[in-house]
Amino acid sequence: MDVILYAALKPAPWANGGGITRQVAAGTADGTMTAGPGAKGQSWDWRLSIAEVAKAGPFSALEGIDRILTVVDGDLMALTVNGVEHGVEKFRPFRFSGDSETSAALPTGNLMDLNLMTRRGVFRGHTTILELSKKRPHPVFAGQLAVLLQGNATVSPATGDIAADALGKFDTVVGADAAPEISGRGFLAVVSIDPAGD
Repeated sequence: MDVILYAALKPAPWANGGGITRQVAAGTADGTMTAGPGAKGQSWDWRLSIAEVAKAGPFSALEGIDRILTVVDGDLMALTVNGVEHGVEKFRPFRFSGDSETSAALPTGNLMDLNLMTRRGVFRGHTTILELSKKRPHPVFAGQLAVLLQGNATVSPATGDIAADALGKFDTVVGADAAPEISGRGFLAVVSIDPAGD
């Protein structure tokens, strides 16, 4: 049972000074996954990160990359993609192409977002926001990552023979064939990363 602790993730400032990103995990087409910040310049075919956004401005172009952005702290991001403005509300994932000309405004102030990027034709990503229940634990399957966004939760191995671990805000549970289970009260982002051919 693997848990990636948010407190252990190293912040990396954006080149434009508009924010800070913490890489949660990244992976390649051969199935290799790196938890936490990878080596500088490391190539990836999917990447999950959490960003602190403090300033409006343009996004870097990412050719051949599909993105899903979810506001996880704060109220609203005004995202302009190829000249069309979209109001991205908290806990509402928004999919767009990294090839697009994109910029963000912060009408309600600083925020944090969960950012999933997948290389087009290699992986397809999905982000779903779920409300947790103490009565019905949520399993995290292989090919998934689950990020606690809000509330109090614990994670237990599927076998149930080991005590549950408490999760902190933005801690991430790595899915497995023997799916660990999360229970509690609050909201969870379940990120699924599937091969593009599936």
